[in-house]
Amino acid sequence: MIHGHVTAWILALILFFVAIALQSGGKEKGAKIVKMILRVLYLLIIATGIGLLFSLTKISVLYILKAVVGLWIIGLFEMILGRVANKRKTSVFWIQFVIAWVLVLYLGFIKLPLSIMNP
Repeated sequence: MIHGHVTAWILALILFFVAIALQSGGKEKGAKIVKMILRVLYLLIIATGIGLLFSLTKISVLYILKAVVGLWIIGLFEMILGRVANKRKTSVFWIQFVIAWVLVLYLGFIKLPLSIMNP
């Protein structure tokens, strides 16, 4: 289930940047389609994340923190995409995005025992 979760995140990240490129390029119909696919991936990410949480025998505070930061990133995806569509300033959200992304990668791949790096 970990690999499905990571794959869904990677696909979401790729589609996020594709949606931004389409929106910035004036291709709103294509951007709208990509955003809808991205929203389906959000559901898959949340479902696999909940499945991973419930597969644990002991849930630590760090796992809860990682889940909250993951939801924060999904929210940032939507806020950035909405502001790009309205041609509004996004710099504050990009700073939050980088901080949240680094934190979730640190927790997911290095800190927590249920990760790809720790067999």
